[in-house]
Amino acid sequence: MHQREKPSAPEHRSDPAADGGALSMSHNDSRSLLNLSQLVLSAGQIKPSPALKHSKITYFEVEILDVQSKKQICIVDKVPPASTVLDVKHKFHKACPQWYPSRVGLQLERNGPFLKDSINIQSLAVSSIITLYFTDLGQQVGWTTFFLTEYTGPLLIYLLFYIRLSTIYDQVESRKNFRHPVVHLACFCHCLHYIRHLLETLFVHKFSEGHTPLKNMIKGCAFYWGFTSWIAYYINHPRYTPPSFGHRQVSYAALAFLMCEAGNHFINVALAHQTNSGNKTCFPSPTYNPFTWLFLLVSCPNYTYEAGSWISFTVMTQTLPVGIFAFLMVIQMSLWAQKKHKLYLKRFYPEVRRKAAMIPIIF
Repeated sequence: MHQREKPSAPEHRSDPAADGGALSMSHNDSRSLLNLSQLVLSAGQIKPSPALKHSKITYFEVEILDVQSKKQICIVDKVPPASTVLDVKHKFHKACPQWYPSRVGLQLERNGPFLKDSINIQSLAVSSIITLYFTDLGQQVGWTTFFLTEYTGPLLIYLLFYIRLSTIYDQVESRKNFRHPVVHLACFCHCLHYIRHLLETLFVHKFSEGHTPLKNMIKGCAFYWGFTSWIAYYINHPRYTPPSFGHRQVSYAALAFLMCEAGNHFINVALAHQTNSGNKTCFPSPTYNPFTWLFLLVSCPNYTYEAGSWISFTVMTQTLPVGIFAFLMVIQMSLWAQKKHKLYLKRFYPEVRRKAAMIPIIF
């Protein structure tokens, strides 16, 4: 206020008629300059400094409710915006030590899907308080452990029957009967199949989720281990009879088996290379490798080759247990292929729309 009164003092002391319009113009210019200076200064004072603007960090509070009773289990406070669902699971484990992060399932809605560990917590926030529903997923195991256990069992079980333990077969009968060459070939092909699975689990496959329920591993092991025992018992039995068409049937079936095994491996490598390179914008295309040309016809050629392996093994050994196992495997893999095919249609529609799921025309 004092700054505005100072320029007005000469206005009362001087004669406007004597100074003419020059003084009036000078007075107006001074006032305009002063007003502009005050506006700039006031604007500079209102604008916060960068340090002040970023000094306050917003935190979220995550309220975790039981999915069945809707009762509050705990509140995870001071969750930074950059945190993920996995970070919330670790904080939840600190508050409730009995719930390990691997067995904690969090949902945004009671009937909604489980949230992936990689989801940013800020993307779920509508306000500073986020409500999530907790489900106990049960005892969990890693996917690598799951497949290693599932595939190691058949490999060892078959070898126990192949050496004809005294507790399984009659030793007198075992020494009398000559083993047909197909028995040795079947052991080689069976071991090759599961050794390939084990090596691909360790060095090829990349698993998106870290864990799966323990009950799934128990069911998988019961299926594979049980059928392997039944298959190995028949093929390695002293009274086992060779296929009806003899050497020709065994040779062609064994060749088809080896081709399917090679094709399955090259398809898995192609899919793993797509995942590792991060190129998820287009569907895998065939390369110079002839085994990958099946991508032109089906969207899940790895299942096609897997089914072909077991069908070939059935023809090669000509045993009922192998035929039943191959039939069940074709049904299961066709269901998996249909499920994946629907996902591929959503992500890669132009490339997949003219392909079948697993077997051309049929599936």
